[in-house]
Amino acid sequence: MKSSSLFLAFLILSIVTLSLYTPVAAVLSTKSRWIIDESGKRVKLACVNWPSHLQPMLAEGLHKQPVDAISKSIVSRGFNCVRLTYATFMLTNESLASLTVKSSFESLNLTNALQGIGVHNPSLLNLTLIQAYQAVMSNLGENKVMVILDNHLTVPGWCCGYSDGNGFFGDTYFDPDVWIQGLQKMATLFHGVSNVVGMSLRNELRGPRQNVTNWYRYMQQGSEAIHTANPNVLVILSGLSFDNDLSFLSSRQVQLSFTGKLIFEVHWYSFSDSKPWSTLNTNQACAKTSGDFMGHAGFLLAKEWPLFMSEFGVDNRGVNDNDNRYLGCILAKLAELDLDWALWALQGNYYLREGIVDHGETYGVLSADWSTSQNSTVLKRIQALQKPFQGPGSNSPLHQKIFHPATALCVTQKSTHLLQLGPCDKSTAWRYTEEGNIKLRIGFSCIKVERAGEPVQLGIDCSQEKWELVSESKMHVASMNMSDGNRLCLDVDRDDKTIVANPCNCLSDNHNCDPISQWFKLVNSTNNFH
Repeated sequence: MKSSSLFLAFLILSIVTLSLYTPVAAVLSTKSRWIIDESGKRVKLACVNWPSHLQPMLAEGLHKQPVDAISKSIVSRGFNCVRLTYATFMLTNESLASLTVKSSFESLNLTNALQGIGVHNPSLLNLTLIQAYQAVMSNLGENKVMVILDNHLTVPGWCCGYSDGNGFFGDTYFDPDVWIQGLQKMATLFHGVSNVVGMSLRNELRGPRQNVTNWYRYMQQGSEAIHTANPNVLVILSGLSFDNDLSFLSSRQVQLSFTGKLIFEVHWYSFSDSKPWSTLNTNQACAKTSGDFMGHAGFLLAKEWPLFMSEFGVDNRGVNDNDNRYLGCILAKLAELDLDWALWALQGNYYLREGIVDHGETYGVLSADWSTSQNSTVLKRIQALQKPFQGPGSNSPLHQKIFHPATALCVTQKSTHLLQLGPCDKSTAWRYTEEGNIKLRIGFSCIKVERAGEPVQLGIDCSQEKWELVSESKMHVASMNMSDGNRLCLDVDRDDKTIVANPCNCLSDNHNCDPISQWFKLVNSTNNFH
């Protein structure tokens, strides 16, 4: 009777829910590897993760700022989407599902946080946790922010441990039947809520029980359960080994009754495989981890299956050497593949994490007061990837952008001869020819170099001007025609904008050498032809 009454309550709640939301987004679907709207135009997901899965089961930060202020801060920073996490027990465990925000925080002795919620979001205090979740969702919708519902774990708390009982089907806290029940309830609850565009089945499958056979069995069942309850949403499937491995899909696709809704997700941090970053030089580490990423997940794009990088990020304090070296590498890969993505994370701190009250989040976009950015320089580099480079609905001829990961800007013709960095959506269209020339997309002019330390220029005689992608990262763009036999690589001058040619740097095994000033990635584009 208890489970029946809980289901009835959710059914009534789902009916009431429809009156709370203002339509903000068309129904999304997939076409080849792309996410598209109802007109067939690409919609690029540029998301930020906003956790609501920890012990209080309330979206973080509501003790610091009004929910509308947080939503508007998301929009002002260029994100069009939130990956909003939740714990299964918020829906399926009757004692937790019946908790109000006030009683949840009181049970955890979070007195100061509760007082802050009373100041900034008093209307939430007497709502149940799922009603508060809906209120956050509603406000995001009012601010025209799309949402992906992410089932992060079963028991609310910090994620993730290899043997924490939340990792894989059959674990102590991972009953497949309860999990599917939770997915059905969530899908039903937000059916018809237009800014809810996708549902992620489970975050970071892991642990000693993980196996491919049960992955197919239960992920297919979960997908069908979601689609039956809510056929509008995208269905997003994570891989094994903390969502680092989808390689098993190379030989076998999932079998579903529906099409045009399936997406796969992957995570990639420096700590996903820290050894290359701590032992190899940066070119080698980038080549190694990029190659592993393509073998574990990136290959799906060649099969024309959509891939969503639902977590990546760095320590915004700038003190983590591995993260600092990894950032340029992953930005280059995100640009090259033009992936949909979700940055970890929004929050500057947590109500309660791993027993620590007001635990800080060094990977957070926002500072501890939830009003300013922790690291505006890193954020600016990530913001450069919020717009698509290509995809359905773009109408420019295929060309290439020359993307500079250190700044997330692109090489642009500023005058007849001068080349500088500028915003990629307004940058020059290039073509890299079979002969090794880098030419303007229209015309005969190519990039030429005269001598070291001087700005490169555009010239018409390109017969002897050959450029090659050298170093293991394939991001050093080197001239092969110097009379003295030395290679010069594209670089950025001391003014941080003018493109020059300097002796190629960091091609050796020197672990401490930083090559990122000389890293350039040729990125295919069909948008914003200049």
